[in-house]
Amino acid sequence: MTASRITRRQFVLATGAGTLLPVSAKASPFREIIWDDLIPPGVPYSEIIADGEIDVQNDTWNPIFDENATKLNTALDGAAVKLPGYIIPLDTGAAGVTSFVLVPYVGACLHVPPPPPNQLVFVTTTPPWPSEKLWDAIWVYGRLSARLQSTEIAEIGYQIAAENIEVYEW
Repeated sequence: MTASRITRRQFVLATGAGTLLPVSAKASPFREIIWDDLIPPGVPYSEIIADGEIDVQNDTWNPIFDENATKLNTALDGAAVKLPGYIIPLDTGAAGVTSFVLVPYVGACLHVPPPPPNQLVFVTTTPPWPSEKLWDAIWVYGRLSARLQSTEIAEIGYQIAAENIEVYEW
């Protein structure tokens, strides 16, 4: 049995091949999740929203959330995640938005009652997200924290300090 020798050319070609892989083929440190993942296992979405009431003056339906709405998926606490959604701006300056609520559908919290707390994510970002891209669907990358907090818009179940934000490509 003879030992085969690798040539310098073969070594350079083999080590350089990994850099030619498309970005999507390389492992991402962020786990892609969907909104249903934020609901703890065993809690069906249909059991989160209880009875509600009609606000006749404003012609809106105000849901009354039951205790399942504030149950968080603590298995995701501290996880590096990638989550798609839409922006409801909270803090906006000349450079753009520095904090916002990430919501699962367009207009949530603005034109309709807010989703339950376990379907809302408070996001902070530096640098700011450009104001001209507020209506775009986006991906937010960062470490997820499962902790309830109150804002002027709604009770929010999760937080992310964004490491990256990009437009969601359909």
